[in-house]
Amino acid sequence: MSQLRSMRRNVVTMEFEKNTMLFGVDPTPRIVAIELGETGTVRVHRRETDGSTMTDVELFHPFVWCDADVVDLGIDAEKLAGDLKYGWLVTVDSWKELIALRNGLKNAGRDFFAFTDPVQHYLTATGRTLFKDLAFEELKRMQVEALVVATSRDDPGRDDHIMSIALSDNTGWEELLVVDPDNIEESERASLKRLTSLISERDPDVIEGHNLFRVHLPLIVARAKKLKTKLDWGRSGGFLRSRPSRLQIAEKTIDYPKFSIDGRHFVDTFLLAQFYDVGMRSLAGFERIDVARHFDLCEDEEISMLSGKELQRAYLENSQTFRRRALCGVRETRALSDLLSPSYFIQAQIFPYNYQDVIVRGNATRINAVFLREYFRQRHSITEVPMPQAFEGGYTDIFFTGVARNVWHCDIASLYPSIMLQFECFPATDQLQIFRHLLTDLRAFRLEAKAKMRAEQDPARQHHLQALQNTFKILLNSFYGYLGFAQGHFADFDAAARVTQIGRDLLKKMIDWLNAQGAQVIEVDTDGIYFVPPAVAGGGDAGNRGGRGRAKDQPGSTPPATTIERLQQGLAEELPAGIDVEIDEQFDAMFSYKAKNYALLTKDGEVVIKGGALKSRGLEKFQRVFLEEMIKLIMEARPEAIADLRNEFERKIRNREWKIDMLMKTDTLQDSLDKYRAKIAGSARNRAAAYELALASGRNYKPGDQISYYIKATPKKVPAYEAAKPANEFDPENRDENVDYYVAKLDELVKKFGNMKQSAAKQETLAL
Repeated sequence: MSQLRSMRRNVVTMEFEKNTMLFGVDPTPRIVAIELGETGTVRVHRRETDGSTMTDVELFHPFVWCDADVVDLGIDAEKLAGDLKYGWLVTVDSWKELIALRNGLKNAGRDFFAFTDPVQHYLTATGRTLFKDLAFEELKRMQVEALVVATSRDDPGRDDHIMSIALSDNTGWEELLVVDPDNIEESERASLKRLTSLISERDPDVIEGHNLFRVHLPLIVARAKKLKTKLDWGRSGGFLRSRPSRLQIAEKTIDYPKFSIDGRHFVDTFLLAQFYDVGMRSLAGFERIDVARHFDLCEDEEISMLSGKELQRAYLENSQTFRRRALCGVRETRALSDLLSPSYFIQAQIFPYNYQDVIVRGNATRINAVFLREYFRQRHSITEVPMPQAFEGGYTDIFFTGVARNVWHCDIASLYPSIMLQFECFPATDQLQIFRHLLTDLRAFRLEAKAKMRAEQDPARQHHLQALQNTFKILLNSFYGYLGFAQGHFADFDAAARVTQIGRDLLKKMIDWLNAQGAQVIEVDTDGIYFVPPAVAGGGDAGNRGGRGRAKDQPGSTPPATTIERLQQGLAEELPAGIDVEIDEQFDAMFSYKAKNYALLTKDGEVVIKGGALKSRGLEKFQRVFLEEMIKLIMEARPEAIADLRNEFERKIRNREWKIDMLMKTDTLQDSLDKYRAKIAGSARNRAAAYELALASGRNYKPGDQISYYIKATPKKVPAYEAAKPANEFDPENRDENVDYYVAKLDELVKKFGNMKQSAAKQETLAL
């Protein structure tokens, strides 16, 4: 009970949470799930303060926006305010009636708009959202990971079977279900029944897993089907169901089965990691071990990495190592969700979506949902989706390639939101001015949340406020994207073009001013500029145009604070009111390779690499590590040490000192296997190892699936795709990697970036 009281202390309603336009007009607290009920009803699941879950059954009245009075069809309609296209509202008594109405309107040739998701429909109609007045810690979250005996490529017809199902939740409870290898079928059936029983008993709001949708749930469903075991996991007794889904994350398309269950949510931390990396671009990979290692979540990295033949050997030996590895997976998943879920938890308090749908909806889609909710509340007509138009994007450019020292970064705070507010770049069809109001409020809310976060002493409250201000930041920066969103009802492509034009003009003005002061601009990227201040770029003792070893002892290489203050003040005077500039970071050195691809050496000696050309996931891990260390040597003006570094890496390859994860490559399938076959047949592409392994496996791989492999030694020289072998088949007791192949890859990397060594050796930094 004391733990519950501690959780409740973390729920302190702040003034901005009373903003009904953002958080919804209905304050009903502690809703944890909504599900469509019997005809004309929904079930509303609520968390009581004692931790129990109560369920209310409520009437549900779906609606449709129409473009004209439909009285001639025998349907009563409500006339809405305003003169936008969809000016009539038709309300019905059940979801079944809504489907019939939509079909009737379509057959009659009428234009209309209606939601296809019943939960979004209900939350929009009521103004409710999930999780109000609920701490993230109060959400009941269960983690699941199933380990499987994988099919060998040599025997693709043999069934997989589950080795274990590990379970945990956010109270610290854990249970491990291990399938007896001597009595697989009965033991596996008993484990699945126990899993279903535990879900009912512990009654989680959320079921989490890493690669839950593409690995663990399909495996559990397949085994349950074969063993004729029911998976009735729903709060109301419903069964697990799925449908094919597709998710676009940056440049990647991921096909996956979207699972759902009545009254609960599924959260896949594999997808959370993908979304995190869109902005950060810092993850080496997306498998659980990659993400756990990145966030330093591994209790024991050796155990966490255990896979393939080593894992199966530990299972057959019934060793403690296997049990530790099985529980390690759910512990790392829980810790990862603790880090990445809170922002989405808060978004579920804002947007009219189910929790798991909030995660996979795009930022602009979520903003559109808020617009539609408020227009519905005010009984105002809505506009149709506009015709897409092309427009020029943000300003990026590069003015210098090579190594620069004492590099500073200046940044326009919230460039696009500031431009939209200062220059009134708002959607022309937004007659209720929702865009202006929300943008204004969000900027104020974020500042308030940041101030409270800095002042907060309680770690749990601080974590909540960090998630809150980060959510507001994401929303703020998404409003520009909404202007150019092809599916946004109130999108405005002319306004979006005006925003980017003003942004380009402001940045060019800043660049011209910095150059006039004697600074040297290196690169500009949308809202920030990297440059060397006049004290360094101006020549004389302050210059950095020659002489080895001058990076550390060069007189005048760091300008006095007054110089930076003068530059910041001067830039501020050049910019219009409401556009705030800050010179916010200093770096010992910068390696500028090409536009949007560069490396920075921090004052603490850390290397920050930006851009796919310098840290591509298409490289094996040993190449990424080598490249980072080589770049660091170049920025430290020590190019002569690169030869020793290269020799050290060759020695480790030839002596087989590394685990296979340093040599293996993980590729993401972008095409379906059928599409790949068709392209090969039409000579539209070359063969690739990942696809060839997918075809040979006999498994139904889909776009978005990842395949890890290495190149094995062969009696004769063959293409890489013929020598590729799945990483999970690697046997550390009988190593067979092709060391000559990997040494050649190392030398290719050295040769490719040889010009970097020459640049560093000459030290012609900032010599244009």
